[in-house]
Amino acid sequence: MLQIESLHVSIQSVEALRGLSLAVPDGAMVGLVGRNGAGKTTLMRSVMGHLPIRSGSIVFDGQDLGALPAHRRAALGVGYMPEDRGLVPELTVEENILVPVWVSRVLRAEERLALVYRVLPELMEMRERRALLLSGGQQKLVALARALAVGTRLLLLDEPFEGVAPVLSKRLADVIAGLKGSAVSVLIAQSDLNHARRLVDHEVVIERGANAAAVPA
Repeated sequence: MLQIESLHVSIQSVEALRGLSLAVPDGAMVGLVGRNGAGKTTLMRSVMGHLPIRSGSIVFDGQDLGALPAHRRAALGVGYMPEDRGLVPELTVEENILVPVWVSRVLRAEERLALVYRVLPELMEMRERRALLLSGGQQKLVALARALAVGTRLLLLDEPFEGVAPVLSKRLADVIAGLKGSAVSVLIAQSDLNHARRLVDHEVVIERGANAAAVPA
């Protein structure tokens, strides 16, 4: 599904990714593990087209993403949950969930909302609340819901459990675990896999922007 080969990415002349390679097979869950600053977020932002690649390749379902603008990548069925949640504070929960759906030519808002509320029913009661009024944990749930709404084929989850209370961490883990065996592939970036080790099929370790090891879960 997702194949990254020898990826080099620089941020303000500093090389953030140095030849990183990884693969996320169809329907698999892969853990990307590394310390803060190792390059996990840079990788995900590069896949989404938020950062230009200097060399290497990002191929999704046989298509070279390097040739596509960022808005076209989400339209391929890729959902992204950034570490900082990336919600629009003045928009409601439901509006935040629908932002990427609105720009899609193939997704129907009613169908995607129905799926999201089925998976995360607790969001239904807060759907009219503005994002700025939510707790950090609630914002994480909305960010995951937004990724689910558009991520029909691939989910990129950047530190989904970071800074979240234990009860919400378990809730997030349960939702992600519910995707196992589905048609959706998942890449989970974490500084450690304490919350996600039981979820992933294998791990890729990143150090200073390069592969350290790839070990079985």
